[in-house]
Amino acid sequence: MLRKQILKDLPGARAAWPDAKDIPALATALVTSEAPDHPIDCLFDSKAGPGGTRWVAANEGEQTLILAFDAPQTIRDVCLEVEEPETSRTQVLSVALSEDGGQTYRERIRQEFTFSPPGTTFEREVWAVPAEGVTHLRLMIRPHKGEGPARATLTTLIVR
Repeated sequence: MLRKQILKDLPGARAAWPDAKDIPALATALVTSEAPDHPIDCLFDSKAGPGGTRWVAANEGEQTLILAFDAPQTIRDVCLEVEEPETSRTQVLSVALSEDGGQTYRERIRQEFTFSPPGTTFEREVWAVPAEGVTHLRLMIRPHKGEGPARATLTTLIVR
């Protein structure tokens, strides 16, 4: 007889990253806007992957998210998930780090995410960004590289 079990709660991306930093315990999140039904908190919950909870900006146009760490951190990797189930668009995202209390930033990653629902709606990237003494991590998001209105969105942000 086949042994089986019905999975009710599939583990999110954090299960694959057991050494992920506990961002709510280590940093303050500064964000330019958040939709009431999609707050920034969604980036750091365990509901990752396609269909997971997500942060959505309240306003159209470029958005900024800064993680201001309580104490300087050593960072090895950044994992980011983005889902866009409704609008065809190209979202541009950059990751920059500060080691001087947020006075200056050095861009480490610039990535474009192209969505074409109903086909391509989900992207996951893992970047090696080795750095020590990081006081701030900044994400700048341009929600639509082309023409037309759009709101920035992110599903998951994992730092380790």
